[in-house]
Amino acid sequence: MSQNPKSQSRSAARLGAVQALYQQQMEGTATAKLLNEFHLHRLGKVIEDEEYADADVDFFDDLVKGVDARRAEIDELLTARLASGWTLARLDKTMLQILRAGSYELIARKDVPKAAAISEYVDVAKAFFDDREAKFVNGILDAVAKEVGR
Repeated sequence: MSQNPKSQSRSAARLGAVQALYQQQMEGTATAKLLNEFHLHRLGKVIEDEEYADADVDFFDDLVKGVDARRAEIDELLTARLASGWTLARLDKTMLQILRAGSYELIARKDVPKAAAISEYVDVAKAFFDDREAKFVNGILDAVAKEVGR
């Protein structure tokens, strides 16, 4: 079953946001510079024969800026949901960005249904990890959703 164009462009925006947030964490790139780089060179472009889907740029920008602006609040929510003895620093860096972006969407994007947001980030996790990690994303984001009243 194929997605409608708006849904596809939002899926591409989510994947792009996770990649941008990962790059930001690894390189410390300023948010404005990072957004510009993704607008010019990544979103909707062909790189090394791989076509990046057209992304909902406004949605992408909101995810990246929102996670950046609310990182402390998001990290506190996530830390409270990790198993005893686990810290965000122990998580895979890509996994952390998936959880941050998903949490931001659950907190701030009431226009996106909870189940859709969680499902989308489970799909993003499947692009990088196996089913075990995808289930982890599902569990953590479901707990975050309950915490924030979604």
